[in-house]
Amino acid sequence: MISDWFQRVGSSVPRGFSRYFILETLKKRPCTGKEIIDVAVAQSGGKWKPSPGLIYPLLGRLLDDGLIEETKEGKYQITKKGRVISADLETLDRIVKNQLDVIFRMGNVGKFVAMDLIERMSIIGNSLSSNISHMTKDEAQRYKRFLETELRKIEASEKRSQGKEIKIN
Repeated sequence: MISDWFQRVGSSVPRGFSRYFILETLKKRPCTGKEIIDVAVAQSGGKWKPSPGLIYPLLGRLLDDGLIEETKEGKYQITKKGRVISADLETLDRIVKNQLDVIFRMGNVGKFVAMDLIERMSIIGNSLSSNISHMTKDEAQRYKRFLETELRKIEASEKRSQGKEIKIN
């Protein structure tokens, strides 16, 4: 999924992506900071080489937030809390992708709207992901219910659309 993203956007890495990238990388296996950098370079085909000055402070924040932990071997691994946050981000990613598919079907106007939407969603997502550890339990639950409701709407729309396609054919 992440390597596909690199192919689409090239070298422009949106703000907040690095945090998401680290969590996704650590879901696969524990890594050192250098190994995380090496994975980024390999997956991007050399288009993105995050600096140690970016990665290590982010690792510190992720540690402080309880999303990752350090192993005895000096590697970082994702925690249960980190996996939950990562799953929420994947849900949001699916919602956005489904909405973008509709927008891209609108042609050039859709592409313009999509680029604006991507920028806005990136800002909102970064804000939420960086502040989720500061949300109250009630705020986090409301956010989760909102995402689940939006996902159900999209799934219902897809089912209706598939039903119409079947009747037309």
